Amino acid sequence: MESAKIKLYVGADFVSAFAMSTFVALKEKQLSFELVTLDLKARENYQPGYRDLSLTCKIPTLVHQGFALSESSAIAEYLDEIAPQPQKLFPLDTRQRARARQLQAWLRSDLLIIRKERPADLIYFGKKDTPLSDDALAAVDRLFFVADRLLKGGADHLFGDWSIADTDLAIMLNRLLANGDHVPARLAAYVRRQWDRDSVRAWMDIERTAPAVN
Repeated sequence: MESAKIKLYVGADFVSAFAMSTFVALKEKQLSFELVTLDLKARENYQPGYRDLSLTCKIPTLVHQGFALSESSAIAEYLDEIAPQPQKLFPLDTRQRARARQLQAWLRSDLLIIRKERPADLIYFGKKDTPLSDDALAAVDRLFFVADRLLKGGADHLFGDWSIADTDLAIMLNRLLANGDHVPARLAAYVRRQWDRDSVRAWMDIERTAPAVN
């Protein structure tokens, strides 16, 4: 495939968990791509040019040979189809692949309260000095239950070999870990292993400007 034609549109602050997931997927595929940034605070993602490209006005959006696609999980599936090697993003086993997709969908839909009270920018810019609400604590309990059940026996990865679902789960857990909230030691070690991947390090090495304090 002609990877030089890939563009990835992300927020200019480089803090979106979904943008990170897609960036990691491209790096794992060893595909070259151009990063295009949008000022989300200025609502550049709602301008007609980007709206017409992305359809949903969301980031990230990937453009490959004239085809534009948003939603990070859909992008990962697309990349696995067009570039099967060198690294698969999803498990080869049918049921494990289905479970990975289930986990991705759940992380994006059922844990909104965690994303609200522990936004991803905490990973880059420091702690939030507010305790978790009762609803958020209940969501955290569900998160720990699922993670513990899927990471059986202290496994390094969810499904034997690494998958993009590992990055997505680690990001959610790291919202808590980076803030100093309690995370079980085994899950904290899992996050550190995921954060040691070259693809994740490449994302973390991007220069960011901390938001102004009001």
